[in-house]
Amino acid sequence: MAWECGIAGCGTVFEDVESAVVHQATEHQRRECGVCGTVVPDGYLAIRHAFTEHSRAEYVRAYGASSEDVREREELLEEVESEADMQSIATELKR
Repeated sequence: MAWECGIAGCGTVFEDVESAVVHQATEHQRRECGVCGTVVPDGYLAIRHAFTEHSRAEYVRAYGASSEDVREREELLEEVESEADMQSIATELKR
């Protein structure tokens, strides 16, 4: 399965999810979390931060998100986490 970088305007395609996540974390600008102000890598890791560190209500208030926006991001998290070798991603990002 191919994985496309979903960050606006990128569209780079990868053979595996790990490469896509590492790309997002290293090739795109970091973002400040709208809830707590922590600076995090854009893309999957930003979504993961928002949905594991904060409540859905905090996310909705901070980003003006709809329930559909929340569902899309929750589905993305589930899909990535079911496919990704998170240890491999962590090891690559520590380099």
